[in-house]
Amino acid sequence: MTHPLYPHLLAPLDLGFTTLKNRVIMGSMHTGLEDRFYNYGKLAAFYRERARGGAGLIVTGGISPNRQGWLLPFGGTLNFLGDVPNHRRVTRAVHEEGCKILLQILHAGRYGYQPFVVSASSIKSPISKFKPKALDAAGIEVTIASYARCAKLAKMAGYDGVEVMGSEGYLLNQFLCARTNKRTDDWGGSIENRMRLPLEVVRRIRAEVGPDFILMYRHSVLDLVEGGNTWDEVVAVAKALEAAGVTILNTGYGWHEARVPTIVTSVPRAAFAQVARRLRAEVKIPVVASNRINMPGDAESLLAQGDADLVSMARPFLADADWVAKAAGGRADEINTCIACNQACLDHTFSNKRASCLVNPRACHETELRYRKSARPRRVAVVGAGPAGLSAALVAAECGHQVTLFDASERIGGQFNVAMRVPGKEEFAETIRYFGRKLALAKVDVRLGRRVSREELLAGGYDEVIVATGITVRHPNIPGIGHPKVLSYLDVLRDGKQVGRRVAIIGAGGIGFDMGEFLVHDPKVPLPVPAAHWMAEWGVDPASSAPGGLASPVKPHPPREVWLLQRKTTRPGSSLGKTSGWVHRATLVRNGVQMLAGVQYERIDDAGLHITVGGEARLLAVDNVVICAGQESLAELMPAEGTTGGPRFHKIGGAALAAELDAKRAIREGAELAARL
Repeated sequence: MTHPLYPHLLAPLDLGFTTLKNRVIMGSMHTGLEDRFYNYGKLAAFYRERARGGAGLIVTGGISPNRQGWLLPFGGTLNFLGDVPNHRRVTRAVHEEGCKILLQILHAGRYGYQPFVVSASSIKSPISKFKPKALDAAGIEVTIASYARCAKLAKMAGYDGVEVMGSEGYLLNQFLCARTNKRTDDWGGSIENRMRLPLEVVRRIRAEVGPDFILMYRHSVLDLVEGGNTWDEVVAVAKALEAAGVTILNTGYGWHEARVPTIVTSVPRAAFAQVARRLRAEVKIPVVASNRINMPGDAESLLAQGDADLVSMARPFLADADWVAKAAGGRADEINTCIACNQACLDHTFSNKRASCLVNPRACHETELRYRKSARPRRVAVVGAGPAGLSAALVAAECGHQVTLFDASERIGGQFNVAMRVPGKEEFAETIRYFGRKLALAKVDVRLGRRVSREELLAGGYDEVIVATGITVRHPNIPGIGHPKVLSYLDVLRDGKQVGRRVAIIGAGGIGFDMGEFLVHDPKVPLPVPAAHWMAEWGVDPASSAPGGLASPVKPHPPREVWLLQRKTTRPGSSLGKTSGWVHRATLVRNGVQMLAGVQYERIDDAGLHITVGGEARLLAVDNVVICAGQESLAELMPAEGTTGGPRFHKIGGAALAAELDAKRAIREGAELAARL
């Protein structure tokens, strides 16, 4: 019987020796919990919730087959019997919820941040510290044996199969591509030689585990780097992998060192599905579509039109463990959608921190941040319906408290209503939709369009008052700051005030970069940006006629001339996210934005903005100056220190700290405070 809403997405898939209950794969992502044995109880709890939420198949974060393959010193490894009991905790938790799970075997190769790194050739990665040693023939044999042993131990630990990581520029990808494989022996040169290692790994694993064990291979179908493979080579490898015993082909896009983004929020939804479709036409085994698929309607569409047999989503399961259950129950409007911000997942991972999720701070903290029904329900007032207030109000209501939410605006969302107007950040609207729906279901009394006073709060019979009133824009002390050509970022993004053709932005933090992207966006290009336009803009050839699938980027036509200025002498944008900041910088550079650091602001007048840079006086003859130079906490509702009696007051989010707008901190603070009440 097919599901009436999502007949393809929720259909089972018969693999011959086993059946997946639906076509939804929770893809692999490194959480940081894999790397220490004492965290496997937390890891099991994390996967249990996703299994209970309806995923058809789960893939773990990358686990190394040996020490040379570590991502980090003493990282997650499965290479001896003593590792098996911890992994059994994970597989038992998942199987008890009726789900299947694969162990991802990931050998980092030259991406490893440790001194034992090896690769096809001794060529240092631009994103890691250590130069690798080229594997000799004996080392290659040891590596193949390590993969096979890891798979055998995975089977002993109760996994339903393994995924072999062959994309994103890790070891097997390094052997596959001429970019990193300069060998002249039988493991280098032609594509037939370069594919020998992944093929031998697959053959040895299949021989070790037998036929009734899922063997998924994550194949790099667009390398997106110079020296990557052509489409003919990609297909040749895929067919050889199929013949060697692969059960399912997953698709991977881009190396970590690629200068083309593949998963940040500005990448259009399902942008790479067409590439999966081309691969699916070349093989007979199931093919998986991946990258920037985050809602069931999109997933259903790409399956229905034949782009793939399954969809893989990693971070959407950080955002919402119940993604599949909500889709199956006709409750897609309740899904807490992944906005692909990278701020709490990849930024944490690449900083050696435990991953989590901006919109769901419980992710990877399931045993620590618990939303339990209160034994003493209280009356709670939350003032401010921005990210912090929305989080606090919803969690408090889910914990059984009677919640009233106030906001002076006519709509919920706060700064997210501003962010969603920035090109590439349209996903923020999904978070507002989620909170709106969940507040209604939780019966939160939402009162919009009026500013509540402290006196009302004191007289309202509340036990707790949470002040989440956010920020007010800071106006720097510059002569002429009141000139008519001066606008704040809220004037532009929230209130829609018109901006001239030549613009100076004061402040080069996250808000300044957002403003820059807003101002240089070509109004003739619709939002969200269509996938074809985005690929042309970034120089992606989905047909991969050239090595790596790269093409010459199409020259943009920005409607404005923009300067981005900061007082600090550091590089503009240095405070942006670790894994997404480069995307924002590249976008502004491509659109001709001139970035200046170490700027002294002298005055603003009819002629424009007068500045001094490096001791040289300059006049920027601009039509407008947009202020993005920080903000100050708006917390006048807080009672004076020492006040006694009445409700307890708390402040969170921008009202507590306005140094930089930080939705990740705001949502986490709201959830943690509400869980403690």
